[in-house]
Amino acid sequence: MDSPLFAFGLTLFAGLCTGVGSCLAFFARRTNVRFLSLSLGFSAGVMLYVSFVEILAKAREALVADLGAGGAAWVSAAAFFSGILIAAFIDRMVPEAGNPHEIRAVEDMKVRPPGLRDSQGLYRMGLFTALAIAVHNFPEGLATFTSALADPALGVAIAVAIAIHNVPEGVAVSVPVYYATGSRKKAFVLSFLSGLAEPVGALIGYLILLPFFSPALFGVLFASVAGIMVFISLDELLPAAERYGEHHLSVYGLVAGMAVMALSLLLFI
Repeated sequence: MDSPLFAFGLTLFAGLCTGVGSCLAFFARRTNVRFLSLSLGFSAGVMLYVSFVEILAKAREALVADLGAGGAAWVSAAAFFSGILIAAFIDRMVPEAGNPHEIRAVEDMKVRPPGLRDSQGLYRMGLFTALAIAVHNFPEGLATFTSALADPALGVAIAVAIAIHNVPEGVAVSVPVYYATGSRKKAFVLSFLSGLAEPVGALIGYLILLPFFSPALFGVLFASVAGIMVFISLDELLPAAERYGEHHLSVYGLVAGMAVMALSLLLFI
């Protein structure tokens, strides 16, 4: 039981970092766009490197015993692209207006967006953003949990990468709810609850898959996790880093994330 509990704890940590973003929105005086651009790029670098170099390799190894080298290569590739399609489908379920990765700044707490002057509309916007983030966080929770089960050190790296990108999401929920209600408590609670979708996703996935768990199923699931994380990196993290207006910093963060992940993997060989 120690391994599942540790994996669940990591997933909970990553999800609750939306609350950190909410706190930043309330107490920081201005948005540090350079830091956010660098950190989101770093998060993407970690997730891309570990997906292609480590997770896909482990998935293929798990499938070799049942399918042979050729079959394992085909199935892991198919599972990888299935993960991308699953993440893309979840992303498409959320209308553009409720995009949870819309960039918001701490300064937005003081200025209402044009076209959204009524409190009821703003509150709906905040609720919808929280729901959208919860939907997006579901597969991220499964990815963190599965990675931590396979390799605790790998799970820690992925949990930290996802936690970093959850911080701006907390701001995205808090700002419109605070506009509408004037209540820091309501804004924080909604942000906090949206992050709980990650451990819920991990728990549901674990309970559903536990009776059928085998090396082959693990290989398919792990390759799918790699696809999910690649999609998150390319569709969410890097565009968000770019939208903060620091192109070179986001690239430097990307390379730094890859380097740190590579070093950590080499140290554990």
